Amino acid sequence: MNVIDSKRIWLSSPHMGGTEQNFVREAFETNWVAPLGPNVNGFESDIETYLENDSNVAALSSGTGALHLALILLGVTNGDEVLCQSMTFAASANPIVYLGAKPIFVDSERETWNICPRQLEIAIKDKIAKGKKPKAIVAVHLYGMPYQIEAIHEIASAYRIPVIEDSAEALGSSYHGIKCGTFGDLAILSFNGNKIITTSGGGALVSKNIKHKEKAIFLATQARDNAPHYEHSEIGYNYRMSNITAGIGRGQMEVLDSHVANRRRNFDFYKKHLEFSSEIKFLEEPEGFYSNRWLSCIETTSYELREGIRLALAEENIESRPLWKPMHQQAVFADCDAYLNGISDDLFDRGLCLPSGSNLEEDDLYRVVSVIKNALR
Repeated sequence: MNVIDSKRIWLSSPHMGGTEQNFVREAFETNWVAPLGPNVNGFESDIETYLENDSNVAALSSGTGALHLALILLGVTNGDEVLCQSMTFAASANPIVYLGAKPIFVDSERETWNICPRQLEIAIKDKIAKGKKPKAIVAVHLYGMPYQIEAIHEIASAYRIPVIEDSAEALGSSYHGIKCGTFGDLAILSFNGNKIITTSGGGALVSKNIKHKEKAIFLATQARDNAPHYEHSEIGYNYRMSNITAGIGRGQMEVLDSHVANRRRNFDFYKKHLEFSSEIKFLEEPEGFYSNRWLSCIETTSYELREGIRLALAEENIESRPLWKPMHQQAVFADCDAYLNGISDDLFDRGLCLPSGSNLEEDDLYRVVSVIKNALR
């Protein structure tokens, strides 16, 4: 097929549901073009209703900003150390550095590809023995697959270390029927353009503590004190979501469940048509785990095969991507401690993310599978 003539298949493109423009139009008509307004309040309420479990949500400009504020709310400051899943996007670790703290990276386990309970406890014990108890744990639901909730939180509780649940990729996922984004002391969501739902750019902080929400909103609006003039007793940030983007989010919440269903359909399609090959393995859901399948990922038998498939897809104008490069391999974090078992390094070498958008058509999926089959031959 000629690349010039072929339709581009994206890894994970935005997918509008149809009513987003109604909320945005109303914001324009009522002149609520500001980082506050009825759409912001409504979007927060929509998410709180969806997550249940006494969730309180602050809508923010990004998931990164949400994580930054979560660290502040937990008292992380200059010189502290924060344990962070190594196999993740850099935004899980960058806010730790914003505060002058140091990320300490922890490797993955095979069953979910997420933070390894065994390596986590090794890291905690080692740090405590060296007189530096970690201030927090950032645990990620990678590609929508919940991390080992019970094991991680049992360890965190035993050592009295709070958990920030990075649910940026996992809105719509759950563990034994309880929604991801409600397990951590604090949790964050992302509504970036490639996420399960999008506000173009945006994120949210989630907590069962209403005071966390109130404090987050205070800090996100430049920490303006209650005074007739501009008075500031704390450093603030410009992290509040706008009423326009929140309007997009309100429309997106109406189609969240269908987006999850479509992404899970993508995964099932790939598995059905590719599981014949002993050279490809899929990440299965352990019992009680429910993934939104934000991205459908495969594990190949070698780096060479992974690259062969990726390049063959690219040749046909189909976007795919290697799994996240672990943070301990990133040059910017070269000086950070890491507690490793080799799993994330291996997954990065052999793993590939396939096109996973909720707006993919069956013809798109057949086209992806056909290219992979040819590459396998």
